[in-house]
Amino acid sequence: MTNDPEFAADLTGFTGTAPLFPLPDVVLFPHVALPLHIFESRYREMVADALDGHKLIAVALLKPGFEADYEGRPPIHEMVCLGRITADERLESGKFNIVLTGIHRAVVTDELDNAASYRTAKLELYRDFYAREPVVDRQTRQRDLLTAFRLLFPRTRTDSLLNQVLEADLPLGVLSDLLGAVLKTSAVEKQSLLEELDVDLRSELLLKTIRQLLASRGAPPTRPVFPPRFSLN
Repeated sequence: MTNDPEFAADLTGFTGTAPLFPLPDVVLFPHVALPLHIFESRYREMVADALDGHKLIAVALLKPGFEADYEGRPPIHEMVCLGRITADERLESGKFNIVLTGIHRAVVTDELDNAASYRTAKLELYRDFYAREPVVDRQTRQRDLLTAFRLLFPRTRTDSLLNQVLEADLPLGVLSDLLGAVLKTSAVEKQSLLEELDVDLRSELLLKTIRQLLASRGAPPTRPVFPPRFSLN
């Protein structure tokens, strides 16, 4: 299995740098739409500038202890997801509702000094890695992932949008990202999935997580929210 051209990232306008949006409990994945409510002044400036340009923003997960320097430059995980604003609404208050859709994994190689109130970073893009000699049968792994996911969320078949996604013939890396984004796991666990470039290992980590959730489930399963509700910045 190789990268599918249908899922090639649209990097129009990307020059190697992008605004950096650090969040405490949100991880963005490629091909996933993330609704966000933007209210802080520096991030309203960031969104306005992005909308005037190519609508690109990189989402980064803040490291523990960020509260001590939240107004400055608290430490972040270096692996981020570059996204593009695919829907936007400017409110009378000056706040924004946006949908940011992930397009590519990237690593922050440097942060740049600029006159803006928000952070800007130089990024190096990273693609999914498919080993020439896979350690698993990828078709079997996809079936195992979907079977486990449907056991975890048995009402999925009644959700036509999510069901269409799951029934599509997706590359294993894309499927793993979509399922990983929906799972109710911690941001640190999601970050581990984002940082794993080897698709076989990422799918193995994801399958292990789903099976652990199944094993520990004591309450009736809940329906996954798809698309997810708006998150606050």
